[in-house]
Parts: sequence; structure tokens; C-alpha cells
Amino acid sequence: MVVVGLSLMPCGGAALTWFPGKVKLGSGGIRCLSRQQVLEKVDKELAKGDDRAALALVKDLQGKPGGLFCFGASRQVPQRLYTLDELKLNGIETSSFLSPEDTTLGSIQRNLQIAAILGALAAFNAFQISPQQLFYISLGLLFLWTLDAISFGGGVGGLVVDTIGHSFSQKYHNRVIQHEAGHFLIAYLVGILPKGYTISSLDALKKEGSLNIQAGTAFVDFEFLEEVNTGKVSATTLNKFSCIALAGVSTEYLIYGFAEGGLDDIRKLDLLLKGLGFTQKKADSQVRWSVLNTVLLLQRHEAARAKLAEAMSMGKPVGSCIDIIENSIDVSDL
Repeated sequence: MVVVGLSLMPCGGAALTWFPGKVKLGSGGIRCLSRQQVLEKVDKELAKGDDRAALALVKDLQGKPGGLFCFGASRQVPQRLYTLDELKLNGIETSSFLSPEDTTLGSIQRNLQIAAILGALAAFNAFQISPQQLFYISLGLLFLWTLDAISFGGGVGGLVVDTIGHSFSQKYHNRVIQHEAGHFLIAYLVGILPKGYTISSLDALKKEGSLNIQAGTAFVDFEFLEEVNTGKVSATTLNKFSCIALAGVSTEYLIYGFAEGGLDDIRKLDLLLKGLGFTQKKADSQVRWSVLNTVLLLQRHEAARAKLAEAMSMGKPVGSCIDIIENSIDVSDL
């Protein structure tokens, strides 16, 4: 296994040992790196766009003393066809989160529209705008709205609404952070490395330079894409990404009793299953198992998710978030 920029040769001819919180030198001056130092290397590789090197570093730490014990190590429920009644017995009401509706942003959009109409009426009276001038102003605004819709996919409007939501609705702000923490945590526990996240449209614009992205978590998914390109996706890989897709809505459901965000996650999962030729019965089976597995994982590691959300709200790098997960979960609880 080739790892860019890091020698993982054994110290003193013995097996490689990780020393949490400190660095030791073996014979010949070869360094044994702590977990924190390796995770800093992971952040650097991710920043360079070298996903393979970052994933190789993480996999090399798996199971090592002082290394990573939680990555891809979570216990999962047996996979079979679960009925809706079985989900209800586990406290899961799928109708409360498999059809999310973002009422907060919807309310903000309606209020902005009302404010725009009232502002236009006030300006019309205050400045004695003629009907012809009002027509040209309306035409100009319509042009800008159309330009945004065509050129930026509504990104400018989305940026404005999302920024107002984060600025004036603490509930919306917290919900988005918890949603993304759910994605991040589940991905890590099932063995998919997160490579970055954004918690707002403005954050995405700063980090990605894109107007078409709101909050989101990106993953090292080249192995998944390689399988997709062959036309065959293994059951193991599908299970992982199904759980990740449903992690955000599941987190919201557990905290608030229902989900508002995550409709796009569900649509993408639905498109994936249809693309793989799943029948409705097989797709239902996949989704129900994923829902149950994801909810139980989140319930079992609620404390880790809460600490992770706090770190993500402060913009901590991926490596630091991973370290928080590892420090928050006891191996016996996996």
C-alpha cells in the first residue's frame, strides 16, 4: 500500500505502534506518529484532493493501539425484510421522516414575498412611481429572478433564504448542524471516510465556490463510483450508502420527532435503487433495513453525535471530528 508523504515502516524492526498524544522515535530515527498527527496528515491529503492517500492513512490506523477503533466497526442489525409494524415496535414512524418538508425555509420565503409586495407598495406611494416605471422595475426583477434560475439554478435566491434562516432561526441553524452530524457519524461508523462538510449555503460558497450547494457532507466515494461504473454495486457498499443517505433525516426524527430537511437525500437513494433495477418490494426492504439500522446506531451513539455536532458548528476539520468520535465511543458500545 503506497501512502503519499508518510513512512509507515516498523519502529526498531517491530510492528508499528501508535502512541496517543505523543511521538516516539524508533531506531534509525523513524518516527512513530500519534493518532492526532496522522489525522492532521489526513486533513492535508483531503485538502490536496488525494482521497486515496487519505483513506489509506485511515485504514492503516484501524485496530492499531491508540489508533482508530470506530471506523467501519459498528454492529449492525441482521439484514432481512422488516415490516412497518416491526419498525413501529422499535419506535420508528417512517411517515414522520421519509417525506420531509422544510417548513422553516418555506415560511421565510413566504415572508420575504410579502415583505417585497409591501415594500413595493410603500415605494409606489412614497416616491410616486408611475405605472410605467413600476412595470419596468417589475420586468427588471423578473429578469434577475429568471437569470438566477437559469444560470445558477436558483442559487442566489437559495443563498439569501438560507442565510436569513441561519441568522434569524436558531432552531433551523441547529437542525442543519445536527442533520449533517448524523451523516458524518454514520458514514464513519459504517466505514466511509467523510472528506468535508458545509453547514450553510454561505459556507458552501466560501469553501466550494458554488451557489448550488446548501449544507452538505462529502465523502471519499471513489470505491463506490468504481463499482457504479462497472454496473454492479455490492450489497455491502449499497448498505453503507443507504444508511448514510438516511442518516440526516433519521437524526432529525430522533431529536425533533420529525424531519424537515433531507428530501434530496431520499430522492437520490430512490434514483440509485431504481437505477440498479430494484423492484418496489426490494427497494422497500432496503430502505426499511437502512432506516432501522441507522436509527439504532444513532440512538446508541447519541453522545458522540452531540459532541460531533458541536465540533462541526465550530468548523473543526475532518481529522478533529474523527478524533472526537473516537474519544466519545467506548469500543464495547460499538
